[in-house]
Amino acid sequence: MKARGLAAALALALVAAPAGAVEENPDGGVQGGTLAADEDPPAADPKGFDDPWEPMNRKIFAFNETVDRFVLEPVATGWDVVVPDRVQTAIGHFFDNLELPVHFANDLLQLKIEQAYETFWRALVNTSIGLGGFFDPASYFQIKKSDEDFGQTLGYWGTPPGPYLVLPLLGPSNPRDTVGMAVDSFGTVYSYFVPFWASAGARAIDVVNRRAAVLETIREERAAAFDWYAAVRSASTQYRENRVRDRADEKKKTKEASDEDLYGDENQ
Repeated sequence: MKARGLAAALALALVAAPAGAVEENPDGGVQGGTLAADEDPPAADPKGFDDPWEPMNRKIFAFNETVDRFVLEPVATGWDVVVPDRVQTAIGHFFDNLELPVHFANDLLQLKIEQAYETFWRALVNTSIGLGGFFDPASYFQIKKSDEDFGQTLGYWGTPPGPYLVLPLLGPSNPRDTVGMAVDSFGTVYSYFVPFWASAGARAIDVVNRRAAVLETIREERAAAFDWYAAVRSASTQYRENRVRDRADEKKKTKEASDEDLYGDENQ
């Protein structure tokens, strides 16, 4: 069941990852503007991203784009027309709630006990008062959100990301995050309590619902980018680096504070 659940995730996640990265990190290297008729596009790798597999990555990226343009985007467009915004929001809350056990486990793995406590209460409140997670009363009670995944946990403990990697259907990643995604898949509710057919259907709804939320954003960014592959690579890479770096900086600050408590401030 676990292996089939992972296979379903790989088959249905499509380009939700790059869409989220562009939406949440709009300044993460997405190049805007239009080209003059006699103007050459800029170099695909202006910032020196670690992309030794670029020829392969671009082919996979082109495949993902084809699937998105001719399958996912039209379905998401229809979904956006038929399903009211409030219902889309409720569905988003529901699937976010299903991910909380994964976030809770990674909070603990990163020794974020207070954050794990918040995640536990968010899951309890939204599952009960929020009617299975379709509503988000936890935010009303100012219970903080957690977005930790195992890729971030590996980065928190010093594992380098490795080269940029585009996965079929899943989109931008790297070896560290690919391993993290596989590990996280074993901690989802789908892996244990939901039949494979229902799990695949639920994941499809989740992907379509998330894609519908960024329809205009993706269209605008595609139209504005000189090189859409490079734009997505820049946005997704910096987005993930920032998420991991925040945790690493937090770990460093905690260690420095601990050292000060242990040895005292030498400047005093």
